Amino acid sequence: MKRGSMKLMLFAVVISTSANLTAQHSLEKIWQTDSTLKVPESVLYDAVARVLYVANIGGSPEEKDGNGSIAKVGLDGHIIDNYWITGLDAPKGMGLYKNLLYVANITEVVVIDIDKTSIVQRIPVEGSAFLNDVTVDSEGVVYVSDSRSNRVHRIANGTATVFLENIRNANGVLAVDRDLYILSDGRLLRADADMKLTTLAEGMDGSTDGIEMVIDDEFIVSCWSGIVYYVKANGSKEVLLDTRDQGMNSADIGYDEENRILYVPTFFKNSVFAYQLK
Repeated sequence: MKRGSMKLMLFAVVISTSANLTAQHSLEKIWQTDSTLKVPESVLYDAVARVLYVANIGGSPEEKDGNGSIAKVGLDGHIIDNYWITGLDAPKGMGLYKNLLYVANITEVVVIDIDKTSIVQRIPVEGSAFLNDVTVDSEGVVYVSDSRSNRVHRIANGTATVFLENIRNANGVLAVDRDLYILSDGRLLRADADMKLTTLAEGMDGSTDGIEMVIDDEFIVSCWSGIVYYVKANGSKEVLLDTRDQGMNSADIGYDEENRILYVPTFFKNSVFAYQLK
């Protein structure tokens, strides 16, 4: 064998090995709903009720038009009720605490009693313009991002206050123990209990949207443009899904941690896709 051929072979082995080390995870499609959802922006997995909640914008993402709704979808992809809760204004992110479902509703957070199937409280968020994602910590404290004012608000005992400011295009939020993870314009940030911010990863598509934790320091991050990443707190990332060439968005994701199933709402395609994480 010629020396040049030997070098090419060794180079190919190195590249192949490097690729295998990098591409450690993948998504395998399980099912998709039919396309009767109404601009689904967010999906949330309820491990107790064994159901998915889907926030249907229903019209314009910015209008207080009352056309929004929350749908219930079975874990087999069957739409149980497209209008489980109605009369909302372009609902987006959701968070669950005990039997209460918290929903971002442009400039307020709506609280839904799951057992009663009714809205029991509306919490105004002063100074907000475009509330987007919601998360709830283990104590029942709610955090909601505002993508227009570049803020994250904190809601405790029914009162909203500003928690963080100057978070560019603040979107996905995730409360874990005493930390809050935030997506900001292609970056993954972490705010500790003292509100100290640390950048964990950057360089993702600027439309970062939803975030879910897989295991400690490892996350799935969706981007509205159609990209889904596997991201680690050390800054490394890999692309799990890219549907941009299909014109299909990947908005605010949901995740079944026990079964490692990812739920992706497709926004204008009016459906939710389920994927097995491998």
